[in-house]
Order: sequence, then C-alpha cells, then structure tokens
Amino acid sequence: MQPFHHLLANNLVANITNFTVWFALTFWTFLETQSVFATGMIAGIYLVLTAALGIWFGSLVDHHGKRNMMMVSSIASLTLYGVAFGGYLLDPAIRDAKVPGFTLWLFILVCMVAVIAGNIRMIALPTLVTLLVPEDRRDKANGLVGMVSGIGFLATSAISGFLVAWGGMEATLGFAIALSLLAIIHLSCLRIAEPRGADADEAPRRIDLAGTFRLVLAVPGLFALILFACFNNLLGGVFMALMDAYGLSLMKVEAWGMLWAVTSSAFILSGALIARTGLGKNPVRTLLLVNLVTWAVAALFTVQSSIPLLAIGCFVWMFLGPYAEAAEQTTLQKVVPFERQGRVFGFAQSVEQAASPLTAFLIAPIAQFVFVPFMTGGAGADAIGDWYGRGPERGIALVFTIAGVLGVALTLAAFASRSYRRISAAYAAGDPAPSAA
Repeated sequence: MQPFHHLLANNLVANITNFTVWFALTFWTFLETQSVFATGMIAGIYLVLTAALGIWFGSLVDHHGKRNMMMVSSIASLTLYGVAFGGYLLDPAIRDAKVPGFTLWLFILVCMVAVIAGNIRMIALPTLVTLLVPEDRRDKANGLVGMVSGIGFLATSAISGFLVAWGGMEATLGFAIALSLLAIIHLSCLRIAEPRGADADEAPRRIDLAGTFRLVLAVPGLFALILFACFNNLLGGVFMALMDAYGLSLMKVEAWGMLWAVTSSAFILSGALIARTGLGKNPVRTLLLVNLVTWAVAALFTVQSSIPLLAIGCFVWMFLGPYAEAAEQTTLQKVVPFERQGRVFGFAQSVEQAASPLTAFLIAPIAQFVFVPFMTGGAGADAIGDWYGRGPERGIALVFTIAGVLGVALTLAAFASRSYRRISAAYAAGDPAPSAA
C-alpha cells in the first residue's frame, strides 16, 4: 500500500468513529426526548463549531506537519470521548435526557467538540492529495476519498442505529474510544515526507485571515464558488436539522440506520465511478449540474409519506454528494498554491458552513411550532392535506419541498452568472498548484 492509501484507511477509521457518535447522539436524543428542537440544536452546534474553527484548523494544517495534525485530531477526540463517557456514567441527569437539563447539553457539547476535532483531518487530507498525487490524477484520487467516505457512512449508519438500540450512548462512547485508539496506533506507524514551501517558512504562525482572503480574491471567480457553496449549505442546513426526525417518524431506529447503510452504498458507487472516469474537463460545471439534480430530487422525495421515496431521495443525494465535493476540491487543488491550501480549505469550510447554523437553529423551532401545526390541523392541512397528507411528519416534509425548490432556483442563477464563467476559465488556464510529489 502507498502512503496515500494508508491515510485513506486511517481516515476511514476516524470518520466511522466520529460520525457514529454524531449519528447515535442525534438518534438517542430524539428517541429519549421526542424533540425536533433538540435534534436541530445538535446539528446547529456541529455547524457553528465547524464554521468558527475552520480557518484556525486550516492555519494549523499549513503551519505544522499534516500527519502530526491528524494525530492531534485523534488524540483530542479520544480525550473528549473519555470525558463524555465518564460524565454519562456518573450523572443520572444525562441518562434521563431532560431537554432543559444543563448537564445533558454539556454532555452533548463535549461529544460534538470531539466530533469537530476530526475536521482537522478533513482539511489535511485534500492537501495531502496535492502532495502525494500528480495533478492529472487528483480528480480520481478525490473520487477515492469520496468512496472511502461512502464506506464510512455505510458503516456509520448501520452501527449507530444498532448501538443506540442495544446499549445507548454508553455502548456508543465505548466503541468510539476503542476505534480512536486504533487510529492513533496505526497513524503512529506512518511516515510522510512533507517539504515546507517558502511561504510556509516565512509566514507568521497565526490565523492569516487577511492573506488568505487576498489569495481567494486573486483567483477570478473563486470567492463566488465558495459563496455558491455557502448559499447551497444554507438550504442544506434544513436536511441536517430535520432528516433524522423525518426518518424516525416513518420507521424504527434500527430500520432507519439500516436504510442509511443501504442507501449510502451510493457514496461507494459514485466514488468508484469518479476514480475511474474523473470529473470531466470542467469540474465547476460538474458541481453545478450535480446541485441542479440534487435539489430537484430534494423537492420531490417527501411529497408523500413513503419509505421507498425516502430511500430513493437519500440514494440520489448521497450518490451526487461525492461529485460535488470532489469537483470543489479538484478546483481548489489546481488554482491555489500548495503551501496555502490548508488555509484556503479551512476558509472555504468556515464560509460554506457559516450559513448552515442559521438554518439549523431557525428551522428546527420553525418546523416544530409553525409547519407541524400548519400541516396537522391548520390551513395547510385544509388546503393540501387531501393529497399531501396531514400530521407532524407532513409538516417536516413541506420544509424539504420548499428547500428543494429554492435550491433549483439558486443553481440556475449560478449557471447564468459571470462568476461561473470566470472560475471555469481560471481552472482551464491555471497552472497546477506547486507540489512536492
């Protein structure tokens, strides 16, 4: 195995660990509290921390060894999982899962900070693709990254549902501690030569936000690309806040976990397809086409209370996700100098995720207190209830439909924009980012 493949395997273990905790925490909280508000707050916590810490994480990746920062990420997660596990065992108030309880939310926060620590890896890995993979094969390498993410998502979806059903958060955190140790042991055996560029040597070791912003603005259309992803995530926050509540309204937690496990095979399929065929001559065009199809499906998959429709929607959503992610990463890897890629990837992560917390925090109470009553016994139930359905689950479904329609309109506007033409031209004319491969 090449070092890149070892890194993929190591990230797979870490991703399974972190996202199992996130999924299981959401499942467990909803089942214990029956509160859409609580699950929306968990998604909001994730998105706020991701947006707040992305630029700092990117600076850490640029100013330190990338493999070392991946190790720091795993050690931080392991420590926090241990703290959360101890709190869960010692405090009955956490196990009782009362929404107003202070210690419950402290427990949730510690778990989510442990998950967020894994974002350092998500920033470091695409920069290592630039370092270890020749430019003409990076889109395919990014496809492998997507395929590995799909494998992790498949495992996570199944594991989290069964862990919650079998042993609750006690079993989940025990599992996370064991896998975090495994990732640390494996990573300690890897050695990667990471030459430092002139910029990295001369730059002050701080969050160089102004310099990073100037670099982003220097690439025609790059800021618009990031801004498009930001608005896209504004609507995507709806899915993070409400998807689990919607799915668990239709089926048991074990079945919901298995549905995610089966449909997440789409991640593996699309990742393998990208690794074989690439993304075409213009990854930016691929990104927008993917979003157009994704949002069209999102507008339709909840029009009826149907598990098959839900499964089809999840499958298409996850099949196209790696294409969007790989397209953005491939573009950034080509037009951004290697020694600043960590900061630019971190900046992109922060800006793109900054919109989602607003949606996640707002949409959960809006869904709970506006759309659910609207479709249960309100005007919506009277107007469209005969064919759309009535009840709390139909209120959540209506939010998905509205978000999908808005997403289609946004993507069509992006296709017609001058910024789309500029970033496409910059990608076609740009020199490959310097690499020490």
